[in-house]
Amino acid sequence: MWHIAKRELYDNLNSLRFALATVLLIGLMLTNAVVHLQEHPKRVQAYRDGVAEYEDRLTAFADESLYRLAQKGPGDLHKKPSSLRFCAEGSETDLPRTTEGLIRWTTQTLESFWILRYPPVNTSLGSLRPDATLVDWSFIIGYVLSLIALLFTFDSISGERERGTLRLILANAIPRHTVLIGKFLGALISLSIPLTLAVLMNLLTISTSSNVHLGAEAWGRLSIIFFIALLYTCLFLALGLLVSARVQRSAVSLVILLLVWVSLVVFMPGTLAAIAGDSASPKATHGFYEHSWQLHYALEDQYSSRWREARGDSRKKMEVDGAFVTEDVEQQEHLHEARLKQQVSQVNQARAITRLSPVTIFQHLLEAFAGTGFERHLQFLENVKVYAREYREFVVDTDKADPESLHIIGVREGMSQKPVSPEAVPKFEDTLSFSKDFNTAAVDLLLLALFIIVLLSGVYLAFVRVEV
Repeated sequence: MWHIAKRELYDNLNSLRFALATVLLIGLMLTNAVVHLQEHPKRVQAYRDGVAEYEDRLTAFADESLYRLAQKGPGDLHKKPSSLRFCAEGSETDLPRTTEGLIRWTTQTLESFWILRYPPVNTSLGSLRPDATLVDWSFIIGYVLSLIALLFTFDSISGERERGTLRLILANAIPRHTVLIGKFLGALISLSIPLTLAVLMNLLTISTSSNVHLGAEAWGRLSIIFFIALLYTCLFLALGLLVSARVQRSAVSLVILLLVWVSLVVFMPGTLAAIAGDSASPKATHGFYEHSWQLHYALEDQYSSRWREARGDSRKKMEVDGAFVTEDVEQQEHLHEARLKQQVSQVNQARAITRLSPVTIFQHLLEAFAGTGFERHLQFLENVKVYAREYREFVVDTDKADPESLHIIGVREGMSQKPVSPEAVPKFEDTLSFSKDFNTAAVDLLLLALFIIVLLSGVYLAFVRVEV
């Protein structure tokens, strides 16, 4: 087995395709590094500016009063840019980078509290299929390396049969599965060499820059991404061996593999994304806001009798006002959250359809571990929800600690008018959870492994029936 693998490796290392593959992969990886070093500082600076604006807003309202801090809210909350965006940028360009706080209405005596509004998440094609216009690892490995893998294996068996060497190998009583495994390992090692060189040069270029910091967790994620890249490469190596075992001439094998590659990698993701995008029709925005105001006016009608009963009693009037403002906020946020859940469900259904394409599975895996893409956005929204609860709990607890307050949340006269220390106000922090990322990627990893097992089984069944 190792003799066959070394022979296959030696033949590949001395071939023109190995040299071209090495030059092409290194060139693309260096281009990716240069582009990332130009774009990443801009993203980081935009994020820092947004965080500074958010902190200035909190400080200004905290210095004014607790009521103003509660009523105006924290403002826009910003998603932290990933330092591994060079691995998989993909759908990140189509996803929102912030969430917003909304002040819906004011009257002469009453003001609405801030409502957490989630940005729309739709089933645009850009968020469902790999973007071939971005030179990231997802494109380099998903498109370029997969094609190179086919070029390394299209003649592995058919070429041996044409030259008559396959007959000689099998005449030496070498088991066919040994020949097959040796050829597979030889091709895998041959491709791993230029891929490893290109990745190392990419990471060396990026890590030497002071604008990009890769911590221990980032390097751990990179090692997983590299392992996934090898798994994905194995899929196309197995595909190349399968076709090479089924045909007798290398030229025919190459033509068939090119057609299959175009179908799987180019047409299939776009077609599935179009079908998935058409199958989910997002709710119209104007209809959503009409329903929002209908709920608000309906709530006003419910409270009209309570306001009439509270005339002449200032304390009871404040209690009714506070209950109205609080219930209106809860009602509107439930509406926004229901809309978000509907959109997320639509996107998940669409992404399930695109999982039939191996290159899309590969993109989802890279996005999961690079901290980009749709699942990363869902983590950001979950962080926002947790922070919103902490923020409101802080307001309630701080108001309870003021003996001069009437403790009626939602009304200026019923809440503390004292300033609050800005350092005591909870600060939003967007974090990533490796365990959540791994759980998210588990299904895609199993699907990718299943693809490889099915193809390798097909290769073995095809090769044992080869007549020499």
